[in-house]
Amino acid sequence: MTNDSLTKTLAGIVGHANVLAEAADLAPYLTDWRGRYQGQALCVVRPGNAAEVAAVVRACAGASVPIVPQGGNTSLCGAATPDGAGGAVVLSLGRLNRIVAVDPQNNTISVEAGCTLTAVQEAARAADRLFPLALASEGSCQIGGNLSTNAGGVQVLRYGNTRELTLGLEVVLPDGEIWAGRRGLRKDNTGYDLKQLFIGAEGTLGIITGAVLKLFPLPRTQTTCWLNVLSPAAAVDLLNSAKTAFDAQLTAFELISEASLGLVLKNIPDAARPTAPSPWYILAEFSEADPATVERWLARQMDAGGVADAVVAHSESQAKRLWALRENISEAQKIEGISIKHDVAVPVSAIPAFLEQADAALERAFPGIRVVAFGHVGDGNLHYNLSKPDAQENAAFIAAQPAVNRIVHDAVHALNGSISAEHGIGQLKREELLRYKSPVEIALMRTIKQALDPRGLMNPGKVV
Repeated sequence: MTNDSLTKTLAGIVGHANVLAEAADLAPYLTDWRGRYQGQALCVVRPGNAAEVAAVVRACAGASVPIVPQGGNTSLCGAATPDGAGGAVVLSLGRLNRIVAVDPQNNTISVEAGCTLTAVQEAARAADRLFPLALASEGSCQIGGNLSTNAGGVQVLRYGNTRELTLGLEVVLPDGEIWAGRRGLRKDNTGYDLKQLFIGAEGTLGIITGAVLKLFPLPRTQTTCWLNVLSPAAAVDLLNSAKTAFDAQLTAFELISEASLGLVLKNIPDAARPTAPSPWYILAEFSEADPATVERWLARQMDAGGVADAVVAHSESQAKRLWALRENISEAQKIEGISIKHDVAVPVSAIPAFLEQADAALERAFPGIRVVAFGHVGDGNLHYNLSKPDAQENAAFIAAQPAVNRIVHDAVHALNGSISAEHGIGQLKREELLRYKSPVEIALMRTIKQALDPRGLMNPGKVV
């Protein structure tokens, strides 16, 4: 089958308006959010339901044409960007955007993969329920992408990441068959838990087209605090004190460096410093906890010297302003200029050691380096981003990324950590994975890939 005949076949499946082949129409689908990766594609196809996805996959498989699934295109690792050869079809899932059903009694929501995270949150809220996955990109990222990268976010501490929030999936397999596994069961002990193969697989084993997700009671009270701490070690101590005092009522515990806050204050309009300057800050959120009890606990921490200064939000708008400081860090970095980004995880107890060791090693190798560190200290996930303040110096520094990655990832590995916590592997970390995963793990992953996608047509060049 020629490219022209394939395009005509795809148009017959999804309609001519939903096959994009002109350069101007293709452009938004060929570049990642960071602008790091630029690819080419035969066309972009926009199916409207799972049956159309399956028909598109069968057509592409019949023509031996690879498929790159794409959701909101917010990947930070190039997972949704095609390569430069131009022979792949980008399959955009944005038209699969229906909320299928909300079941408040079962505490579940059934959705299509193209629903934005915000749309799922709002549908849950309309039923007096909470879908707790919360990300800075929630207005544009899609559920299929969240599932495919096993997204984390700020409430993993209480609710878990996307893997823990998923009960069932609908998946189009590489041969075009549909696995109808969209079930809302909390107990299903009938063999292998197949959904776990596809969560975090970044579209390399199949295309997620729908899911059944867990819902939770909507919190009636939330208390948000911005706290000054002197060090990451003090932050970990404070975390353990808060967990002991509040257990599951502690829903978020974010670590933010002064360098991170400084970029937000510089680049984001209307951002304002909430407390006196400090080396480090904590943004903590408590749900269903008595606000007076939270303030009494906070007073004890300040008396003991664990917290140097603090602000407690006394309205929803105040809480949103505090959260905006955290959520706008990535945007502020993008405005500031290119940096070398790392999404890593270490045991919570090892966070201080990682920051101390990695900071020191990088300063020795690259004097004057700027470290922008922030993240989800409650689950050991840090975003550790590096640049030089001077633009000219930074260009040379970015060129040294392999050496920078080696320092950071070696430090992570030495502490029994992971080089990817919630952003996935994509193109960015594919080769790094070979260095830090054991041969047994790599072999098992390749065996699964070969079994499900023996022709290697599903999102080639990503993960394995």
